[in-house]
Amino acid sequence: MNKKDLALLKSLDPCSAAFAWMKEQPNFKEAWETCQRSDWMLWALINIGFTDDRKLRLYACACVRKTPLADGRTVWDLLTDERSRKAVEVAESFAEGIATKEEMDAAWAAAQAAAWDAAWAAARDAAWDAARDAAWAAARDAAWDAARDAARDAARAAAWDAQSQLLREWISWDEVEEAIKAYIKEKK
Repeated sequence: MNKKDLALLKSLDPCSAAFAWMKEQPNFKEAWETCQRSDWMLWALINIGFTDDRKLRLYACACVRKTPLADGRTVWDLLTDERSRKAVEVAESFAEGIATKEEMDAAWAAAQAAAWDAAWAAARDAAWDAARDAAWAAARDAAWDAARDAARDAARAAAWDAQSQLLREWISWDEVEEAIKAYIKEKK
């Protein structure tokens, strides 16, 4: 990457891992088109002042609908409470100008209630499971933790990659480049 682009990147104060990766890229366009870390891409968009709320909202909804899980399902499949699914649908409608802010707020409140209901049920179940499984825990914990950590890391990488591809579908390099130019102009 050229010195001018590196200076711009440094001014955004990225994490060390992202900065090291970016230094290896020939330019910002290539980085945008090949990055497999959606979190870095979103961070960059926010820091250069990308402000298309519609696209960012629709991208977030697409992540819920399409982010793969290790078992072949998607995040959408985890939303078993209809209130949570409705919140995603209303957010999409809001982004398209169909739903009102009040409808979105109501759907959000219902989804939060669904999350609290699920959290209380999970806590109750976890307490019951912990009491039942205490005798077996010491024997299996180390092996289970190692296997779970490896699976979690692989799943996270797959999710980031899928979300990066989705982000490029929603936000083109031309839009990113336009935001970078506006950022540079504003900083002068």
